[in-house]
Amino acid sequence: MKKLIQSCDNDLVFLDIAADSLAETVAVMLDGLVDKGWLDANHLSVVKANLLDRERLSASAIGRSLAIPHTYLECLEQPLIAIGRLKKGLNTGAPDGQPTRFVFVLLGPTNATAEHLDSLANIARLLSDDEFRYLAIKAQNASELKLAIQDRMGGQAVAGPRAAVGAGLQYTGVLFGGISRDIRSRLPFYVSDFVDGMHGKCLGATLFLYFACLAPAIIFGGLMDGATGGSIGAVEMIVATAFCGLVYALIAGQPLIILGGTGPMLVFTAILYQYCQQNSIDFFLAYAWVGFWTGLILVILAITDASCLMRFFTRFTDEIFAALISVIFVYEAIDKLVEIFHRAGHEPSTGYDVAFFSLILALGTFYVASSLSAFRKSHLLVPIAREFLADFGPTIAIISMAAIAFYWHGIVDWDPLPAPDHFQTSTGRDWLVPFMDASPSLIFLTIIPAILCSVLVFLDQNITARLVNSSDNNLKKGDAYHWDLAIVGVLVAICSAFGLPWLVAATVRSLNHLRSLATTEEVVQKSGSAQTHILHVLENRVTGIAIHALIGLSLLLLPFLMYIPLAVLFGLFLYMGIVSMKGNQFFERMGLWATDPALYPRTHFVRRVPKRVMHVFTAVQLICLVVLWIVKTSAWGMLFPLFIAILVPIRFLLPNLFEPQYLAILDADEDPQEEAETWS
Repeated sequence: MKKLIQSCDNDLVFLDIAADSLAETVAVMLDGLVDKGWLDANHLSVVKANLLDRERLSASAIGRSLAIPHTYLECLEQPLIAIGRLKKGLNTGAPDGQPTRFVFVLLGPTNATAEHLDSLANIARLLSDDEFRYLAIKAQNASELKLAIQDRMGGQAVAGPRAAVGAGLQYTGVLFGGISRDIRSRLPFYVSDFVDGMHGKCLGATLFLYFACLAPAIIFGGLMDGATGGSIGAVEMIVATAFCGLVYALIAGQPLIILGGTGPMLVFTAILYQYCQQNSIDFFLAYAWVGFWTGLILVILAITDASCLMRFFTRFTDEIFAALISVIFVYEAIDKLVEIFHRAGHEPSTGYDVAFFSLILALGTFYVASSLSAFRKSHLLVPIAREFLADFGPTIAIISMAAIAFYWHGIVDWDPLPAPDHFQTSTGRDWLVPFMDASPSLIFLTIIPAILCSVLVFLDQNITARLVNSSDNNLKKGDAYHWDLAIVGVLVAICSAFGLPWLVAATVRSLNHLRSLATTEEVVQKSGSAQTHILHVLENRVTGIAIHALIGLSLLLLPFLMYIPLAVLFGLFLYMGIVSMKGNQFFERMGLWATDPALYPRTHFVRRVPKRVMHVFTAVQLICLVVLWIVKTSAWGMLFPLFIAILVPIRFLLPNLFEPQYLAILDADEDPQEEAETWS
């Protein structure tokens, strides 16, 4: 490490080299060493020739965006390390398929072999660190690069220690133990949560997530309006989303999580309303007290470290739950488009031209958002342009499709966003629910549905938190399961007092929030399959605060929301659902059912697990997913939370069906280390 630090101190750093080949890069760096007096001009041609000869014999590009050309000659008096960063990556035939961005040129006398090996080991270890590669790409000068080297090689991360999977799920055994630990571990990063939010990528994430959160707020609000007989609608959902989102973004331990209305919570509320109607019970009084009890139970669960039970949830349960939420988004998008076509055949006011135009807008939004988001992997344009298009892709899709719809307005009538045109409760009632008017018997009986509701919120919140804090996402600042659960409990109680929807961690929106803030690279595995790898995530509070502040301001612009076509938001739903499916091994394994076995990707589970075992495991997950869907849409919907919890004992029974070594591979929290490209 000392040699690397000296290279920075001696200004042997060459940033943003504009070169079209590795040979040209080496030539630029050697010329720079001559200009700075570190290499004798008389030895330049010999050194260059030896480096290029070695390159022809054995490529120096070893992966992880790194190439290490080196040569040791009698004419060289002292070991030198020159550090170069290319302006754009070069295809140098690296074994992992990544473009080379960093070139470390090692020079020295022939007796410097031991020091050479030590330098190689340090460089390899340094470049295998995702956080260092991110910091090295962002470094503006040698001093910033030196700081990154010191922090990473010294064992102190610039953005804090890497969050270990499940680190916040260790049982403390004392009341408030988990909450206090969460606050202590997360508080040191509070200032950096705002500093890290001052980044251009955060603007793109804010605009994307504004629409991505406003759309479900209005659509789920509309669905809840129908499910509750107009008692709770879009205005209440927008108010709850803005208020709860702001509070959560300001004080929660994991601000990347987005609170919102979810399908399971909608189903539970609808069943509660139907029960109240059938038994002549005032819905808002029952709703308020169910919410109060739910909030109290959640706070008690947080105080007693109940979130530690999430240790018993594994990839098996996470994948099923994440798949359910993704399918809900895709299903809602397709169902609403089908509904427009259905209306076209039965209502004279809606013709097939409207239906087909809506389909074009929805698919157009999905296609543009998907294509631009994938632009980061393209070879077109310069890196900054690719980053801009990828970061702002969903926002560009929404604006462009809305502009097209506005241009055709009057020629083809499309359905506008069903936003209310003024600010008031859906029924015109007072905002505060007169919950003290409830009878003692009603207050007592609401404990029963509150227990079920608590189970649902507990699982929804913590499973989403597990997915966000997965090691695959490379987060650094830690988790806060217990503290965040307590916050959600308090927010549920507050919303209940005002007849607002209960909000909880929204899986799809949270994962899209995280991915919109991520810096990624494409990794080609030994199997030849490509995989997106997250290098760094801008963990911050600014995006969450800005997103929900904009949603709150939308209440002042309710009449203008009618200029956004409803079909555009269906396309956004479809995009979010499809994107959230990526990285879910359950869907990857399902895809193998329709794949030629000879062409299976050589992933760790394909290589280590017999095909029959792998397919049976996937089939068990699919059966669980289907059962959850059936229960969610049936008269037994209120028991839906219990069926999610039942996934845990089902997982404990799996050793009776599968051999332990195969189950451990299929249900591993992380991909085995050997799956990562190794150094050669």
